[in-house]
Amino acid sequence: MGTGTLISVEEYLTTSYSDGDREYVDGKVLERNLGEVEHSDVQGRIYAFLLSKYRQFWPGVEVRMQVTAARFRVPDVVVVEGGRPASHVITQPPLLVVEVLSPDDKVTDLQDKIDDYLAFGIRCIWVVDPRTLRGMIHTPEAILEVKDSVFRVPETDIVCPLKDLMA
Repeated sequence: MGTGTLISVEEYLTTSYSDGDREYVDGKVLERNLGEVEHSDVQGRIYAFLLSKYRQFWPGVEVRMQVTAARFRVPDVVVVEGGRPASHVITQPPLLVVEVLSPDDKVTDLQDKIDDYLAFGIRCIWVVDPRTLRGMIHTPEAILEVKDSVFRVPETDIVCPLKDLMA
């Protein structure tokens, strides 16, 4: 599909992509940077850790999330309060979204996602660099640099010590 081709939400939701899911922004289908080994390791370990330690939440990997009527994002990891979503697409703000950086990620594209997540009502976004195990925590109030490799969700008991997970 050319970059100028617009499709409907219905067409996006009924299309299956053989090489990984895509995001949908205002009629345009956007390719996602598919992770490399480091990306996969960190994404999988975060998911497994959250699944095993915080049973009161539902973590998911690469699940479509409708952030506006014409925007669907696909975060690397998502954590939902209150159990598994009933629909195929997440339509209510989750507690946490995790984006694991890929070498080809662009700052402006990442910022657009973060802006969408915050406007949707997500209270916490982790941006993780798999090469350094450092990153940022974005909340509606602040952006915090994570220097100790321990990612936290403010006002909850959720902590994720990436250094320990990678040992």
